[in-house]
Amino acid sequence: MGATAAGVVFIASLILALGLTYRPLGDYMYRVYSSRRHTALERGIYRLIGVRPDSEQRWAVYARALLAFSVISILVVYGMQRLQDKLFLSLGMPPVTGHIAWNTAISFVTNTNWQAYSGESTMGHLVQMAALAVQNFVSAAVGMAVAVALVRGFARSRTDEIGNFWVDLVRGTVRILLPIAVVGALVLVAGGIVQNFASPHEVTTLTGGTQAITGGPVASQEVIKELGNNGGGFYNTNSAHPFENATGWTNWVEIFLILLIPFALPRTFGRLVGQNRQGYAILAVMGTLALASVVLTNVFELSGHATVVQAVGSAMEGKDVRFGVPDSATFAAATTLTSTGAVNSFHDSFTPFGGMMTMFNMMLGEVAPGGAGAGLYGMLVLAVITVFVAGLMVGRTPEYLGKKIGSREIKLASMYFLTTPTLVLVGMAVAMGNQAGLAAMLNSGAHGFSEILYAFTSASNNNGSAFGGVTVNTPWYDVALGLCMAFGRFLPIVFVLALAGSLARQAPVPESAGTLPTHRPQFVGMVVGVTIIVVALTFLPALALGPLAEGLS
Repeated sequence: MGATAAGVVFIASLILALGLTYRPLGDYMYRVYSSRRHTALERGIYRLIGVRPDSEQRWAVYARALLAFSVISILVVYGMQRLQDKLFLSLGMPPVTGHIAWNTAISFVTNTNWQAYSGESTMGHLVQMAALAVQNFVSAAVGMAVAVALVRGFARSRTDEIGNFWVDLVRGTVRILLPIAVVGALVLVAGGIVQNFASPHEVTTLTGGTQAITGGPVASQEVIKELGNNGGGFYNTNSAHPFENATGWTNWVEIFLILLIPFALPRTFGRLVGQNRQGYAILAVMGTLALASVVLTNVFELSGHATVVQAVGSAMEGKDVRFGVPDSATFAAATTLTSTGAVNSFHDSFTPFGGMMTMFNMMLGEVAPGGAGAGLYGMLVLAVITVFVAGLMVGRTPEYLGKKIGSREIKLASMYFLTTPTLVLVGMAVAMGNQAGLAAMLNSGAHGFSEILYAFTSASNNNGSAFGGVTVNTPWYDVALGLCMAFGRFLPIVFVLALAGSLARQAPVPESAGTLPTHRPQFVGMVVGVTIIVVALTFLPALALGPLAEGLS
């Protein structure tokens, strides 16, 4: 079977598997977030942290609880790294440098998992498990909680309450992420992924030298890294390392885990608002954008324009022979369409247009299907913008799911989508305009520009994948990218929660002859168009100076 045909089968099997899990997983998550009952374990957690689980919160209280939890998480992760040499299972690792510890703490708490370090030579087992892997669970649960809070804003009326952050956080972790992660870890261990507490093994290389081979609790971290759309690897080469991703079929499993929850959440949304067809419409938008991206990334990587690429038939530089071009390109598309950031190939070695697609995926706002929770609330904000644009075209007050989209709602939606482009473009300009930013560049010209653009795009959109070619473990980049990660995560979340509160206070508006149907193909096409146009108008000049200039040269 040729590479192209194998790639088609690979993609088709993923679509089939996601289709089979869409309804049962989406319905299960609906029951989790709508249930009034608390398990014994959950009640114990609530007593421990002093939470009344049956009381609900206004959006401002919900936001304060989320921000307080995140600040405490940052301090804990930072402290564990700085005190690593005094902790159990440290493997003799010294304390993590201050600026790297700051960057890493922000990174994992914001679900970005940008890594300015090599995991196997920097972090001991306890820090990997108790600091980083724990944040892989709870940061994903935070994103899912925000999405559900926004959906409640659409579903409820005449109320100030959008749920209880602590309940949503605990349920997302205990009832959804943990059970799937346990099963997934067992599958990965069966596939050859390492899971132990071994100290590094000294082995003799073919040249007669020695090398330390680090083991560790890899499978348990790998599964939540993909499932929770986190992306931080146990090893520096991430999912290209055979201890993290052993075979072609484990590669398929990891991509499936990346897409599983984001593609099932539209079903949860439809159930919570009482209209399954609305969930199908959101799913159609996500699926259309995702399939287009996967196909284009594969096409660009299978038909590169360079002389050597054309001679060998594909762009294999930076890709593992275990996966080949199609499975590497599909992985790259999946990880940048979501907020995962895991990599099984070197994006810096992609063809110019293939690399551009990975950037464009993040610039879309990671809504196709986006991160765990973050993709759904980003897509719903896009739906709000779309009905507003449609309302301007026909001269009617826009409505979505029985709620009027007035000046307050559209201002919040606009600020949501202006946040990350502002961070990306301002951060890029500052990096290109000072010596500390330029000194870290290993390439010049359009490709060097693309590397810096990718770094700020990845950090500001909380993706975490790296293009490569830039030395980012410097104090300047650690601080700058850390700030982009923090503002890129928490400012949009505050805007989304404020939007949820504004919608929840409204009385429902009955449908009329002038109401735009938001479950039909026409609306799906409009949302797709608005998504692409918003991105194109914002980022086209930057892309023209980087990957487009390189690809057309």
